[in-house]
Amino acid sequence: MLETHEECLAYLEKIRWNGTPICPYCGFNKATRYKNEQRYRCNGCFTSYSVTVGTLFHKTHVDLRKWFQAILLLCKLDRDISVRKLSRELQVNRATAALMVDRILNVSPEQAEILRTIIHAIEQVS
Repeated sequence: MLETHEECLAYLEKIRWNGTPICPYCGFNKATRYKNEQRYRCNGCFTSYSVTVGTLFHKTHVDLRKWFQAILLLCKLDRDISVRKLSRELQVNRATAALMVDRILNVSPEQAEILRTIIHAIEQVS
């Protein structure tokens, strides 16, 4: 479980939407899935979106597996990990690691539950 970016997206959809995509722009719960992408088109406002919109993963090109790994490292294992060490662990540059640290440690209260669920899922697999 959670070995690919696509599996991580599917898991994020499950914990965020519980099977029914909800448009982050208008809140409408009817959407059409694009065939070859992990994206949806809202049937209410006709906006394209993915499960990452409105989360700490939004507008990032980093693989979700690396995000999940960073969440586990920062929130569960080693909260005092340096940006440089995180960048080495995840094999990303320091600027990317710094962005990840900032987003994860300054997560909004609404997003905190998503982090807890991700940590729980990773611990179950390990």
